Amino acid sequence: MPGRLALVLHAHLPYVRHPEHAQFYEETWLFEAVAECYLPLLAVLDGWSRDAVPWRLTLTLTPTLCAMLADPLLQHRCERYLAERVALAAKETERHLLQPESLAVAEFYLTRYTTLTAHWRALKGELLAAFRAHQEAGNLEILTCAATHALLPLWLEEPAALRAQLAVAVADYRRHFGRGPTSLWLPECAWDAGLEPFLVTAGLRRFVLETQGVLHAVPRPRCATFAPVLTPAGLAGFGRDPGSARQVWSRHGGYPGDPRYREFHQDLAHEAEWDYVRPHLPGVEQRVFTGLKYQRVTGGDGPKQIYDRPAAVAAAAEHARHFVEERARTLAAAAELLAPRTPLLVAPFDAELFGHWWFEGPEFLDAVVRRVAAGQAGFRLVTLGDWMQEFPAQQEAMPARSSWGEGGHLGVWLDESNAWMLGPLRAATRSLIALVRAWQRRSVDALSERALNQAGRELLLAQASDWPFLLKMATAGDYPARRFRAHLENVRQLTALLEAGKRDELAEVVAALEFRHPLFAELDWRLWGEGPVAAAL
Repeated sequence: MPGRLALVLHAHLPYVRHPEHAQFYEETWLFEAVAECYLPLLAVLDGWSRDAVPWRLTLTLTPTLCAMLADPLLQHRCERYLAERVALAAKETERHLLQPESLAVAEFYLTRYTTLTAHWRALKGELLAAFRAHQEAGNLEILTCAATHALLPLWLEEPAALRAQLAVAVADYRRHFGRGPTSLWLPECAWDAGLEPFLVTAGLRRFVLETQGVLHAVPRPRCATFAPVLTPAGLAGFGRDPGSARQVWSRHGGYPGDPRYREFHQDLAHEAEWDYVRPHLPGVEQRVFTGLKYQRVTGGDGPKQIYDRPAAVAAAAEHARHFVEERARTLAAAAELLAPRTPLLVAPFDAELFGHWWFEGPEFLDAVVRRVAAGQAGFRLVTLGDWMQEFPAQQEAMPARSSWGEGGHLGVWLDESNAWMLGPLRAATRSLIALVRAWQRRSVDALSERALNQAGRELLLAQASDWPFLLKMATAGDYPARRFRAHLENVRQLTALLEAGKRDELAEVVAALEFRHPLFAELDWRLWGEGPVAAAL
């Protein structure tokens, strides 16, 4: 076969958990992703395995996402969310009884959410176990990420912080998947040569880069992005194929803009009477998405037409055929130029694109893999690990500093809307490092141990790249800024109480924060310090 294709999905959400409220809007980010992306994706994977399709897929499950998917409280609330969707869809079938086109859409949603709920209950809400089973069967390669999706190049000046982000991620991966990770999704694909020794120490050997990170590597790669490059320490950096990205992501001509697909932005919540839809919203006095959308993209400036599910699925099949044909043409041309080398295309995407932003994305992915598996493509699917096992010898080159943010640099996260965050964050990081190093020289009791661990969790959560990104995009109001400031205040408060020896108040604060943010159970505060624990990572 003239080439290989690696499909890479990056599944990530920021850690959003608010047990202090009966309902909290931002938690629906997780519930929507479960209903529209993660459960449909698992159904696709199950279908491939059931039908003996020779499939291969690479998937990131970030530590914060894993923490939420494994959380009993969020699992309970997610099932409640699914039940509310079933109830709302049932009401909709009655409301549209005399409107055949709309009724067909309402009946589709009722069947869909009923099926999703049954799938969720069959898994007992344990989605991580289902993904783990596919990895253990040998078809899926699960990547880790930094603990809280921190932008790693920003932490090169604070090695302890960088080590902690990676060490916590590796330990958490091992706890969920029963083995250590060998591949990493760099948050925002952000790379700097200074990261190399930290990845090596953490036991990570492969990562994904933005296109220019490979194209501008030193020396220039002979195979461009049609093969990974090996850093001097032997890390494999895989560059994104720009052609695959354009066909799926492009605003002008990308597949999701086809007029037959479901329109994302128009939702029942914006069309139905307030008293009718209000009981199904997550405890907020505003019209937020229900997940029931009746329009298709349509095109033009006129009114949107009613969603036609069979037509949309047919469009997904057409686009899957086109995608495979285009990859085959690219690989055949590359094989001729690079002979006798075998070319590789790496096609990484946000997992949430498939099902959430692009509702028919799972059907597209299913059709792509089945077409390739049926021998209709002339190339083969691989994971990143498959490729390195088959072709371990690659050109040595150091990738260029890059990210997959706008412009290929870190400007998205250092924008005028969010640059104010970096100073306080660096100060809090240095404060915690100093605190940890001081306490390493003391005898630490159980309460102080818990407080130091929780301070580490709060700092990791403050370092998430999600907060500056959401501020830059202006899509989540003041929530990102509030979360960021709250985590820094939690670090400050824990530090102050520890240093002042106010035991009763410290115990109360620690218990409250452990209740709210109980992720990374195996975290050890000594990661931010000096000595055997830090040196061993």
